[in-house]
Amino acid sequence: MPLMTPGVSLHGWLLDAGRGALRWFAGWWMVLFIGAQLAVLAFSPSSYRRDSGAVVLRQIYQAAGPGLPGFTMLMALFNVVVIRIVVVTAFAYGLTQYALDAVVRVLVLELIPLAAALFVAVEYSIPGGSELYKLRRAGDFEAMRRQGIDPLGREVLPRVLGGVFAVLLLAAVSCVTSLLLAYVAVHGFTLAGVPSYNRAVGHIFNPVVSLIFTMKTLLFAVAVALLPVANALRDIPRRPSRTSVELQGLVQMFVLMLAIEIASLVGNYY
Repeated sequence: MPLMTPGVSLHGWLLDAGRGALRWFAGWWMVLFIGAQLAVLAFSPSSYRRDSGAVVLRQIYQAAGPGLPGFTMLMALFNVVVIRIVVVTAFAYGLTQYALDAVVRVLVLELIPLAAALFVAVEYSIPGGSELYKLRRAGDFEAMRRQGIDPLGREVLPRVLGGVFAVLLLAAVSCVTSLLLAYVAVHGFTLAGVPSYNRAVGHIFNPVVSLIFTMKTLLFAVAVALLPVANALRDIPRRPSRTSVELQGLVQMFVLMLAIEIASLVGNYY
């Protein structure tokens, strides 16, 4: 009998691993399926008529409006500190010509899109996913369907659009602020350095880098807006608690964002 124990343990481990892999694939398939449905609704004019359009605008404001001033101020302070460190270090080592390049690449290309996505995920998307989960478990979705209302169009799509818009807006405002602060840190309060500054920034943001930066920011926005919502719309086997569903969404979100970041680094620097 003792000789059979390792075999039984191995068999059970393989079964558990197989079930885990199936749940993992099923989870991503559900995310893709819900994302495809929401993409169709997002491009449908009926999603923005009358009450639906008002709901979309309200969610966009709730996602971007309250957090915009605080996030912009926080990123401005962070930018001042990082820019000062980079510029002083470059001056000290005689690498003044590389200071602006380092600031723009580190802050604008890499840190700001990631910070904007994480901020929206914590402040809006994850709480919104929890709210949708509670509505679904309470039977509100079924009540909407009986009234002829599509829950995806009325409750889910506005939250996803709000999250995407919030990430894009926060990233855009922070990038402009960072570029202005970088100019002041390098050239001071004068317009004499504008031509050279424009050439340097234009050299960094060539068509390939600009396309990668835009796609990365957009994919970050879709990831943080869609994944918490998609996990709120499905039941995870053997994990009935809300905490397990949230953790599942967080893991998927971080894995997807890591993959996007790695792909953008490869495209920019290899």
